[in-house]
Amino acid sequence: MQRTNFSSGTPWESLAGYSRVVRIGNFVFVAGTSSADTDGSIHGGESAYEQTKFILGKIESALNQAGSELKDVVRTRIFVRDMSMYNDILKAHNEFFHDIRPASTIVEVNSLIAKEMLVEIEADAIIV
Repeated sequence: MQRTNFSSGTPWESLAGYSRVVRIGNFVFVAGTSSADTDGSIHGGESAYEQTKFILGKIESALNQAGSELKDVVRTRIFVRDMSMYNDILKAHNEFFHDIRPASTIVEVNSLIAKEMLVEIEADAIIV
């Protein structure tokens, strides 16, 4: 199977040696995605809802770059710094995945790569 790597251009990809998306055959894996843009600025401020919406928009763009769509997502993993924000995060997740309903996990973590980041999300997709 052919492997194709895709980059979003954030500073962490070249620093850590990873790709935003890896596609192997009809499998697409989106790395942990935060609300940072290509210059490292965090979008959504202190709103977990706004950060999550920005993240899921980035994931959708990354999937499209790899020839996939949100409808192909079979699993999401959500990492949150404060579980008390879960309602806002899940509200945004529902807006993107209401009819798709991928398997999903939400886990509270001690910290993310920048203190302003409240949420990080991974996604796995299978193109059928």
